[in-house]
Amino acid sequence: MRPTVHDIAAEAGVSLATVDRVLNDRPGVRGVTKAKVEAAIASLGYVRDVAAANLAKSRVYPLVFILPEGDNPFMRGLEAEVRRTGLHSAIERTRLSVVTVPAFDAAALAAAMDAAIAEGVSGIATVAVDAPEVFAAIDRAREAGVPVVTLVSDLSGSGRDHFIGVDNIAAGRTAGSLMGRFLGHRPGPVAVLAGSMRVRDHGERLEGFLAAMSAMPDARAILPVLEGQDDPDLSFKLIANCLAAVPDLAGIYNLGAGNRGLLKALVARGADLCVIVHELTGETRGALESGVVDAVLNQDAGHEVRSAIRVLRAKADGLSVNAAQERIRLDIFIKDNLPPAGPDEE
Repeated sequence: MRPTVHDIAAEAGVSLATVDRVLNDRPGVRGVTKAKVEAAIASLGYVRDVAAANLAKSRVYPLVFILPEGDNPFMRGLEAEVRRTGLHSAIERTRLSVVTVPAFDAAALAAAMDAAIAEGVSGIATVAVDAPEVFAAIDRAREAGVPVVTLVSDLSGSGRDHFIGVDNIAAGRTAGSLMGRFLGHRPGPVAVLAGSMRVRDHGERLEGFLAAMSAMPDARAILPVLEGQDDPDLSFKLIANCLAAVPDLAGIYNLGAGNRGLLKALVARGADLCVIVHELTGETRGALESGVVDAVLNQDAGHEVRSAIRVLRAKADGLSVNAAQERIRLDIFIKDNLPPAGPDEE
């Protein structure tokens, strides 16, 4: 049986009120008495229930999510999940806020992190850009005692506390395996559309994709990566030009978020290709149902937001994280196994 505060009081020969003062570092306890209580805690092996203690102290956790701006349905889905969760977060004494910065802008992201640190937040969750400015901002957060978790795109090697997202190399390998199997012996090169290679998740997905494609029995050319900056107009132009320039194109893998422009170009051209994309949204669902897209790789935005909150609260309290609970699953959807539409599918 776990020792309680009553056991500590009996062991030290003091009142429950005195034990409470020592546990919560309140004034009004003589040094010798405090030493007795601390000795009793050590002797009994008492482990404090931090959540209960914070509830008793009415602690509120201000947590900020720093997300990229722009026409990225998955990021807007993440933002919607944060705001939806924030409506009920007061019950759990958590205050959530969202700050948006220009996509792939390392300086803007670092500035937003510094502003959050200055405001005294309890934790920061952000989609990381792989740049020295962001590494430095994470270091400043660590020095200030503010935990940082990276969402979707990781920065391993930085001082971040935890990564919440799918294994992006495995996601790329999955896309490559599906592409190779779907195409079979059909000839022709494959195009890759990315947002920006400055975010590590895109680089990792490309790494996995190329590895899987190179292991296929039929050698296939992979065209140079097209960077659409998650901008639908730029993505449309890049894919339209590619379709016109490469008449024997066999497939397209979009490892970023430029699906709107990609799908517009495919429909306009009437292209018959193998197409694999990321994130299930209203537009990618429709493309699966109509046969324009062959497969969608998806990660659950709601799970990521809830996981980030749990991890940041645990880190703020110095508690361990249940890694198994926070593992984000990669879902593979084709036309035949689509789930019911979610609230954020446009």
